[in-house]
Amino acid sequence: MADLNYHHLRYFRAVAHEGNLTRAADALNLAPSALSAQIRALEDRLGHALFERSGRRLLLTEAGRIALAHADDIAAAGEELLATLREKRRTQRILRVGALATLSRNFQLAFLRPVLGQLDVEVILRSGGMAELLRALEALSLDVVLTSEPPGSAAGGPFVAHRLAEEPVSLIGRPALLAGHATLATRLAAAPLILPTPESGLRAGFEALRERLGVTLQIAAEVDDMAMMRLLAREGIGLAVLPPIVVRDELASGELEEAERLPGLVQPFHAVTIARRFPNPLLREVLRGEVVIRRE
Repeated sequence: MADLNYHHLRYFRAVAHEGNLTRAADALNLAPSALSAQIRALEDRLGHALFERSGRRLLLTEAGRIALAHADDIAAAGEELLATLREKRRTQRILRVGALATLSRNFQLAFLRPVLGQLDVEVILRSGGMAELLRALEALSLDVVLTSEPPGSAAGGPFVAHRLAEEPVSLIGRPALLAGHATLATRLAAAPLILPTPESGLRAGFEALRERLGVTLQIAAEVDDMAMMRLLAREGIGLAVLPPIVVRDELASGELEEAERLPGLVQPFHAVTIARRFPNPLLREVLRGEVVIRRE
């Protein structure tokens, strides 16, 4: 980087933040043609196009987004040097993670464990719905999305789902609801149930189990949020179909009990990425790490 012209980075940042060459040129007191020449010189030096045109706006390419992140870091470091005249801090590496709002917090922690505590790493964690998070991933605002199910074909986009871990699923409830039933079939037939919503893969597996057992269900609630299922089970509304890890504390205290594991049912956990020419190096650390969801 010794022969990189830092004036080029300054001009590039102005255009990137303005999204318009003419406005950036006015702010820099340059002719638009001169500013355009400076941007082309930087693109030639880096060997990548930094902008693509959309109407009157200039949009950053993937290389442009990466260049802007570094240019902003360089500008911030220079401002800090001038303002404080003290030793420059180590450059922070940033991992931007999206997670379904309903996803197990224990899984999220297990996934991030390889990079947590590293002094030069900052983790930005954002929660939301699947469609919203995948849009952010496709726009390169996120590096990875954590989810319990891979994106469906309707999601589109060049998404890659990495299956990292899976948890068994059990029938869980207050002790009074579990008393007096010898078999799984009699438990399912006798007690009101708190189930995942029909759209979930876990519900599909449970319905297949119900058909094999030939039982008719009493459904108390259908919920897409495991945290809410946990609260309903604590209230005694019914027996919940849940991974035991979700109610780890309640099982330890005896407030809830695990009746039995549901045969053939597991809750998988995925990390969804997108094909990128310049992937975040921190992704390799978390994707190759062994995801161990602690139960103690």
